[in-house]
Amino acid sequence: MIARFIEIYKYRNMLISFVKKDLRGRYKGSVLGFIWTFINPLMQLIVFSLVFPFIMRFDIPNYAAFLFVALVPWMYFSATLVGGCTQIFSQSSLVTKIYFPREIIPLTFAIGGLCNMFFAYLIIFPMLFVFNISLSGHLLWLPVLFIIQGILCMGVALMVSAIYVYFRDIEHILGICAMALQFLTPVIYDINMLPERMQSLIMINPMTLLVLNYRNIVFYGTTPDLFYISVGLVTAVFIFLSGMFIFNKLQRGFAEAM
Repeated sequence: MIARFIEIYKYRNMLISFVKKDLRGRYKGSVLGFIWTFINPLMQLIVFSLVFPFIMRFDIPNYAAFLFVALVPWMYFSATLVGGCTQIFSQSSLVTKIYFPREIIPLTFAIGGLCNMFFAYLIIFPMLFVFNISLSGHLLWLPVLFIIQGILCMGVALMVSAIYVYFRDIEHILGICAMALQFLTPVIYDINMLPERMQSLIMINPMTLLVLNYRNIVFYGTTPDLFYISVGLVTAVFIFLSGMFIFNKLQRGFAEAM
């Protein structure tokens, strides 16, 4: 495992180059281009904030800001879970013809998504002023959450991209899982609305720990829960190492499977 990390580090310039190419190519050919990074979360924000307070009868002040703080990180995780699975297969010609650490491909996708999340999150700060929500010094914790989520998503991308090469149905299964997980993560609702037993159940979801801390730091302006951060970090590292392990075991047969 350590040898793989060393090899990936040796190819770090290739990884950086791929990430830049991925960011430039995501909206290549579209009229609005990079602006879609901001439009996509805004459109979802408008739909959710108009529909859910009336249908679900949510009584949450500044619901749009409450939602958006959690929606942007969730969109990054969901996109990594669903979109990450096809990364190796879609680059089959590159994988079979040129030698480089294959991990670079899913890592590129996850890191590119993290950069997109960062840019999309910039919308939140002017939104907070609009809703008269004051900014606090606790925002300095945001980079910590970004790093933890980045580690988590890199592990997920490694895992699902390797499995997809052998089991193509996983793409459809993950789409259903992402939809279910969104309702098992307190993105569109306050976790305190749930019974205590249900709260304990969804705390198993690592995105729940992150979402709660995003809200504490940005929306409520309070100190993040250090226990949640610690558990989230341990979980993210575990998933990342598991993803590396699974990827290493499965990559030996990529050429034959593709």
